[in-house]
Amino acid sequence: MINLETPRKFRAFVNQAHQVAAEMLRPNSRRYDLAEHEYPVELDMLAAMVDGLGASGTGSGAGASGVRRTAAAEDGVVNGSNLSSVLSIMEMCWGDVGLLLSMPRQGLGNSAIASVASDEQLQRFDGVWAAMAITEPGCGSDSAGIQTTARLDGDAYVLDGEKIFVTAGGRCDAVVVWATLDKSLGRAAIKSFVVMKDTPGMTVERLEHKLGIRASDTATIRLENCRVPVENLLGSADIDKGFAGVMQTFDNTRPLVAAMAVGCARASLELTRELLSEAGVQIDYDRPVHLQSAAAATYLAMEADWEAAYLLTLQAAWMADNGQPNSLQASMAKAKAGRTANDITLRCVELTGTLGYSEHHLLEKWSRDSKILDIFEGTQQIQQLIVARRLLGKTSAELK
Repeated sequence: MINLETPRKFRAFVNQAHQVAAEMLRPNSRRYDLAEHEYPVELDMLAAMVDGLGASGTGSGAGASGVRRTAAAEDGVVNGSNLSSVLSIMEMCWGDVGLLLSMPRQGLGNSAIASVASDEQLQRFDGVWAAMAITEPGCGSDSAGIQTTARLDGDAYVLDGEKIFVTAGGRCDAVVVWATLDKSLGRAAIKSFVVMKDTPGMTVERLEHKLGIRASDTATIRLENCRVPVENLLGSADIDKGFAGVMQTFDNTRPLVAAMAVGCARASLELTRELLSEAGVQIDYDRPVHLQSAAAATYLAMEADWEAAYLLTLQAAWMADNGQPNSLQASMAKAKAGRTANDITLRCVELTGTLGYSEHHLLEKWSRDSKILDIFEGTQQIQQLIVARRLLGKTSAELK
């Protein structure tokens, strides 16, 4: 049974995350939205603080690198790094999603390493800021269509291909690249490799201009005859073990993206309530919605949607901490939170009229930032397909 109160051991940590969001991230939110591709230097101090919390043990799960599936305790209840990560990410994204995604050493590639790396690899890549490169010009949601190749040549794999929409791809120290060992084998041959940025053959082609999360850079990366040491392959090189090891990354990172959406939507709800109250709109939790104004009824419906997304996100993270398979729940959380954040942030702009549409407040920015949260780490449609397969007991070949 999940207790929905924030675990006592995380409360101080969550409060610290909220304080950072309120005093550092949100005050710089508009600045780095306007100054796209300018590195947020304030994050260096924050990253150092997070590293210190992690090293001291007081900040377990302080960011993406803290996520790792653990075995359940004897009593069957663990509140571990997955849960603490989603709770802290919610608070930080209440401040700014793009700035969170720009934090050094807290990239989605760090979650990939934490999810499937060996103990030796975890130690070797400790302190590395890793981006994750999956999407290609001809391959988006269907990861089985990956064309980037990895060819074994002596003591190295030779990677060739192009990756697009790589979050933090221009700023990171390394990139976790998804590539196929044999195109004819489909998903089974796809593996992930840690490629250091100074590796010959890897080049950052360009940085994208985007609708939202403009504080975070998004890169296109080209790999040409790029030699990667065999020991940088994450997990097992055995093709017989198939795609499961690589996909385990998503079971851990999708709740993180859901948490980003939950935090961003909460920011919009809180500010919208303040603006509605200033305009004389009262929201009464003790009266039926049909007896209240249309604005109040709309707000209450949005809050209910937000709470559903919040609870699904907690469930997916809690299951990972307790050693329970959470692929279904991770996709449900990502699908619900991503779509809910889009709906809420846009509706908040609508409810607040010119105040929401102007740059006087951050509502219009949050509506732009939230859009990507329904797309990356698997689109809404892909999440619904995964959920359907899990519920119906169908394989990817049986239900496309």
